[in-house]
Amino acid sequence: MQAWQVHRNGEPREVMNLADTARPEPGPGQVRLKVRAADVNFPDALLCRGQYQVRPPLPFTPGVEICGETEDGRRVLATTALPHGGFAEYALADEAGLLPAPDALDDAEAAALHIGYQTGWFGLHRRAHLQAGETLLVHAAAGGVGSAAVQLGKAAGARVIGVVGGADKARVAQELGCDLVIDRREDDLVAAVKEATGGKGADVVYDPVGGDAYTKSAKCVAFEGRIIVVGFASGTIPAPALNHALVKNYSILGLHWGLYAVKDPASIGACHAALTELAAKGAVKPLVSGRVPLAEAADAVQRVADGTTTGRLVVLPEGAAA
Repeated sequence: MQAWQVHRNGEPREVMNLADTARPEPGPGQVRLKVRAADVNFPDALLCRGQYQVRPPLPFTPGVEICGETEDGRRVLATTALPHGGFAEYALADEAGLLPAPDALDDAEAAALHIGYQTGWFGLHRRAHLQAGETLLVHAAAGGVGSAAVQLGKAAGARVIGVVGGADKARVAQELGCDLVIDRREDDLVAAVKEATGGKGADVVYDPVGGDAYTKSAKCVAFEGRIIVVGFASGTIPAPALNHALVKNYSILGLHWGLYAVKDPASIGACHAALTELAAKGAVKPLVSGRVPLAEAADAVQRVADGTTTGRLVVLPEGAAA
């Protein structure tokens, strides 16, 4: 089979190499899946750089989430068992973690419903307890993680303010359903949020960016507001001023989706059932901005790493349904 392999750490376009390899053999509790679609995630770039919290042995195949097919023909979603990731014709996954692919979504959309939407659902509902009528501020609203949070926020009845960088991404955020879009390159984010909320600020902030995005969020979060720390795509990990959180009376909430699979596995299935229902109703539908062949996977991962994409890029191995 064909698979992308990383033999040394560095930028994805430089270190990912397409090779002919043997099909991976499942270990105890694992299954081998035919890859129907592999969603490109920012962690894939971090894996290539050697900067992710998990560091698989070299060489490894990136691609942390897929829509795959079991040997008996079932269409499933899976997080892959590294080092045998999804940018290949076949990947490995833990059998206990397989989830049924939603009938309402095609393979590319289904692959994108997994980690990003589960992260959004746990962050907004289990951690921040977002309520209908509240104001939700979403950073990187046109990206893969942010676009999921926008749709989930709207489905929950929240007013959603999306923050983006540039006019093209602003148009995408508007099409996703944001009630207000702030271009961080052109607008004063803090002033715009306060004006839009009558001085109150955002009840919930969804931040996969970190750095300056977090700093400005702390300046425009509401009384008893909640800032959800999802990731640090900016490359800068903020150092929150806890005295500020005390004086202003807001909460800083961490969200590590992978821990739920370890600490509360049943919650993953319950979340997936809720997402499947939302997809069936048309309330959420992953924004797949590009479907690329396996041969272009390295370029796709680099584009995500560079922050130039909107929605999700999905890799489709040869023979997979477009």
